[in-house]
Amino acid sequence: MAWPVATGAAERVGTHQPRIAEGKLPHVTLAFWIMKISATTLGETGGDLFSMTLHIGYVFSSLLFIALLAAALTAQLKVRRQYPALFWSVILLTSTAGTTMSDMLDRTLKLGYPRGAALLLLLLGAVFVTWRLSGEPFAVNRVRTRRAEILFWTAILFSNTLGTALGDFLADSSGLGFGGGALLIGSVMIVLAFAYFLTGISRTSLFWAAFVLTRPLGATLGDVLTKPPSLGGLGFGTVGASLVLCAVLAAFVLHASLRSEGHENLA
Repeated sequence: MAWPVATGAAERVGTHQPRIAEGKLPHVTLAFWIMKISATTLGETGGDLFSMTLHIGYVFSSLLFIALLAAALTAQLKVRRQYPALFWSVILLTSTAGTTMSDMLDRTLKLGYPRGAALLLLLLGAVFVTWRLSGEPFAVNRVRTRRAEILFWTAILFSNTLGTALGDFLADSSGLGFGGGALLIGSVMIVLAFAYFLTGISRTSLFWAAFVLTRPLGATLGDVLTKPPSLGGLGFGTVGASLVLCAVLAAFVLHASLRSEGHENLA
């Protein structure tokens, strides 16, 4: 399937940065978070499917998913409006690439989960510092320039990679296990939801905190789905769990695409 791409010269803003269309990124709703958790969990099971079940290995799996991510992200940067299938493909690929890259750091390069998570946290912090120094707003609904969009996707890639390491650390090294790790992260996300509705804490800060945490939640949920009961999982395996999650995500993406086309026709 060919992704639609933009044609014509990009509009310019005062800072000489190419301007992107308003509404290119989706609204942050309950459906957004369901799709994000589904995509990050699928990224965990899909990454493990290629690297471990199919015995491709972490290095070659990472190279494969980084190449696919580069192609999808290039298309996403070129389009002038929101295409849900394309947007969520990029989200999924950042999650899948993040899974294999994190596993490569932690296992192939033998950094271990604590050091791997610490390194990725520093890298994500560096992205946010660069974003702040650029003068671009952090709020997702205010991403209007090509530079801000690139910073947005860079933060997403590093947050998803960090989330894998953090999820594995909670499940394997902390003693909580897969279910305990998922319960802990889910509880923290509930606290963030209460903070969003009941406090005056920055909505942007709460968004990025929740966005980062959905990845370790997906990592632990993915392990719950795929690991055998003897290890505390449900035993669906990487293939079965990936198929179920893919169906869930595809259903939500189809619904979002139909709504997007409906709004486009009414415009």
